[in-house]
Amino acid sequence: MLTSIEICAGAGGQALGLEMAGFCHIALIEYEQDYCNTLKLNRPEWNVICTDVKNFSGKPYRDKIDLLAGGVPCPPFSIAGKQLGSADERDLFPEALRLIEEINPRAVMLENVRGFLDPSFTDYRNFILKKIDELGYSVQIKLLNASDYGVPQLRPRVVIVGIRKDIKGTFSYPLETPKLTKTVGETLIDLMKENDWTGAVEWAKQASSIAPTVVGGSKKHGGPDLGPVRARKAWAALGVDGLGIANEAPQKDFKGMPRLTPRMIARIQGFPDNWDFGNKKTAACRMIGNAFPPPVAQAVGEEIRRVIENGCADCQSS
Repeated sequence: MLTSIEICAGAGGQALGLEMAGFCHIALIEYEQDYCNTLKLNRPEWNVICTDVKNFSGKPYRDKIDLLAGGVPCPPFSIAGKQLGSADERDLFPEALRLIEEINPRAVMLENVRGFLDPSFTDYRNFILKKIDELGYSVQIKLLNASDYGVPQLRPRVVIVGIRKDIKGTFSYPLETPKLTKTVGETLIDLMKENDWTGAVEWAKQASSIAPTVVGGSKKHGGPDLGPVRARKAWAALGVDGLGIANEAPQKDFKGMPRLTPRMIARIQGFPDNWDFGNKKTAACRMIGNAFPPPVAQAVGEEIRRVIENGCADCQSS
């Protein structure tokens, strides 16, 4: 099985997807304790290192890792923030570059928000891509839509992939299959029926498209709801009350627009139902909303694995 190290691991969306793609995690680095607890709760066997990535050295892992992955913090580039880019103290691209140089993995996978492609970040973006190239990687960048990979949600993410130049073969982003993606109604109808709600079938008919972007917010901003006014209007068009988060599915005689539970939101984000986010609703919503959808990570990871295994004579595979 191929090996990986992940930085800024969050609640495990990317890590879970890469696990499904066939990667064994040697270490996952995450700063926030709630996220670390979630990772350990769901995968006790994972080596979760709860520390600032700035304190993590990649030198002990040099030439021993197939993939370095990470979802570096998005606030420096998000349209929901001030878009300070490299001037934002939360920008961890420099740390990612440091670890690429220290570890020298066979492949690199970094993801971020669509705002990273804004013209205002052109110089910084080109600097990062050039630096990865100079470190010995053939690098590509593309905006992927989660709904093209089975995730019932409008969630564009920028994915940077670098393949070390001594690996023979060319990486291609995974094929898009939007026609296979279910609607919100199709995705959630069984959960809406858990308490025998008589209106579930009619509700599912109204929820006949994919969801708007699920948001997580930060410790200072965001809470147990489905986002700002524009997002809540989009949810309302699907028959969902976005002003809050429910503890359970609607009761049998419920009237009106239902609210989603954390489990429903997690399913819209592409998590399996057995992925446990704990009992703190606000924390759970933050973790889910800030995650990278596992199906997208899996799709990209499978293509990276294909290139590594086909182009590397001494790689270990399962």
